Amino acid sequence: MQLSGPEERRLLELLSYGLMGLGVFSALVLRFVRMPYGRYSSRRFGCLIPVRPAWALQELPSLLVPLGLSLFSGAARVSEWPNRVLLGLFIGHYMHRALIFPFLIRGGKPTPFITFALALIFCIYNGYLQGRSLSNYAEYPSGWLKDPCFIVGFAGWLSGMAINIYSDHILRNLRKPGEMGYKIPRGGLFEYVTGANFFGEILEWFGFALASCTIESAAFAICTLFILGSRAHQHHQLTSYITQVVELPKIIPRE
Repeated sequence: MQLSGPEERRLLELLSYGLMGLGVFSALVLRFVRMPYGRYSSRRFGCLIPVRPAWALQELPSLLVPLGLSLFSGAARVSEWPNRVLLGLFIGHYMHRALIFPFLIRGGKPTPFITFALALIFCIYNGYLQGRSLSNYAEYPSGWLKDPCFIVGFAGWLSGMAINIYSDHILRNLRKPGEMGYKIPRGGLFEYVTGANFFGEILEWFGFALASCTIESAAFAICTLFILGSRAHQHHQLTSYITQVVELPKIIPRE
């Protein structure tokens, strides 16, 4: 029996609290265990999957689930322009993540199966949470797209996505073909923070939460802060340690 109305609304609220709890739990785990992906990839966490298909497949549910909910699941609010625009922001991010970003990856270590599986489950979970909330339950006044909350939130979302994409570009171009060794990224916000790519995505989803003003979007932003903030902290510690014991070459990517 499919949930709908107050029952499903309550379910979305509970799932939102669960998402926040997942963020806190993940942050605690990541204090002791490095996230097994990228430079931390290891066979200890399952068979290894080539990085490009892993990225594409694990991110795809956050694109397809909201689209499916909007088109085929009695989406009562999807005809409203604020809901359409907000769904477009969420779907737009994952169009890039699932359909563009994987094909831009140069090299990259394979992804352990456990990392791939957890990311896939998360994207199904959050894709349903954000997609169902915005397509069927979130209500906005007719002038919401001119409201300061939406305008500031949209600016945060757009700035964060631009920072994230540009930071990924810098990371992809750290090494020349055939070049090995650790490199410190330079340029953009890497001049100010170690994990500029993480900062951009955190800013993006807090902007989205402000523009949406739903518990579901706030839960996603908080979860992102805990998970990516923990990963950024680990990365900063590693970078700081290496720079103290090894003289590292620094490069500035060509603009």
